[in-house]
Amino acid sequence: MIEVHATARHFLGMPASRFLKEYWQKKPLLIRNAFANFQTPLQPEDLAGLACEEAALSRIVVHDREHDRWSLRTGPFAEEEFPGMPDHDWTLLVQDVDKWDPDVAALISRFDFLPRWRMDDVMVSFAATGGSVGAHVDQYDVFLLQAKGERRWQIDDRANPPLEFRDDVELKLLREFSPSHEWVLEPGDVLYLPPGVPHNGVAENPCLTFSFGMRAPSASELMGDYIDTLIADADESIRYQDPDLAPAGDVHEIDAKAMARVVEALNVLRMNDPDKLGDWFGRFITTYRAAGEVAASPEPRSRVELEWDLEHGAPLHRHPFSRLAWRRRAQAASLFCSGLQFDLPIKDAQRLAAAELVDAALYSGLSEAGREAVNALAQAGHYQFGMDEDG
Repeated sequence: MIEVHATARHFLGMPASRFLKEYWQKKPLLIRNAFANFQTPLQPEDLAGLACEEAALSRIVVHDREHDRWSLRTGPFAEEEFPGMPDHDWTLLVQDVDKWDPDVAALISRFDFLPRWRMDDVMVSFAATGGSVGAHVDQYDVFLLQAKGERRWQIDDRANPPLEFRDDVELKLLREFSPSHEWVLEPGDVLYLPPGVPHNGVAENPCLTFSFGMRAPSASELMGDYIDTLIADADESIRYQDPDLAPAGDVHEIDAKAMARVVEALNVLRMNDPDKLGDWFGRFITTYRAAGEVAASPEPRSRVELEWDLEHGAPLHRHPFSRLAWRRRAQAASLFCSGLQFDLPIKDAQRLAAAELVDAALYSGLSEAGREAVNALAQAGHYQFGMDEDG
């Protein structure tokens, strides 16, 4: 099946275990009414306002249908631009809306059958009638939630579809696109697309679409960052050595024994050390494609002041740009927050990674190491008082 209906028990139309086994990174799935009676927490004018913010990542894509020309502009945009926009053939896209709007961020919990550290962001797009970003392909998993209005989606899920890009536009649009399936999505419908499936969405009428995208760093990104870490930690005294050298048969040959010594020298860097690799990945994945910088307060609070505020009912809110994850070690755990690492008891790491806010009850239940971690993160700006009011 490629189209199912959600049920009261399973918003995916099936148990999550079956979805992961049969569809996840394997084939597309359209889920009708996945978000039953869905009412968008964000309106088009809210998205336009966010696109005017300096720190927001926003784009406008316009399609000249007559000449099949595409243009791309990046924000921030001026407020006066939007009232003069035409009523057709353009799309506004804003990345990381979940970092700005807590109601949008709350929708992510519906995908808790996936590791939270795999979720990248919620991109929201508004499209005027006929608006589109063209036929393209993504290299990551995405869940497309229709939030307002109707959008027509076409996909090509056949084996080995053509993936060459057009060379006459600055967008990565497909040169050829022949859909194998086509649907019109209504509010609450969700279309899941695994990596590499060509697709095209066109607004039937003014509409909003929420795109829940996954983090999928490329092999080159993973290798480059990890090798940088290895280089930074490498001991300069470790070098290529050949104390067992025998007289050369051919002085110009790089022989098998030389290559074995190269491998031995590289192995000293511990490329396959599970703890070294795991610690690096925790730091890497909590900073990968970061939405924005988290800055320390210009007036940092002491631990005594922080604990006094907690005891008097003021919770610490996690900064929306801060990403947390944890990893189990032999008898303890490592907590990662936007590239920082803390070695903690497992219970502390689990609780802090899951908590959007730290109140007195949670704080009092932490070990001394856990409390130190909270204070260090607060000093760095990852926890702040009053963020629900001040943003």
